[in-house]
Amino acid sequence: MRAQWTGEIIGEMHLMGVTAKQLAAVVGWHPKYLSAVLNGHKTPKGAEQKLRNALKDAANNTKSKPPAGG
Repeated sequence: MRAQWTGEIIGEMHLMGVTAKQLAAVVGWHPKYLSAVLNGHKTPKGAEQKLRNALKDAANNTKSKPPAGG
């Protein structure tokens, strides 16, 4: 069973428009490893705080980029 914080991260990703690939790039993890963490298969120490901080950074990066084709 996965921890509640992982569901919160996934929900925030959706609301902020951040993809798992974007979050993985910011946190410095492979997207498959991020998936394993968010699904409760891996539980690295400090993952919650690291992902929360990376999510804020990723959200700021998506807001600052102009839309493609604009």
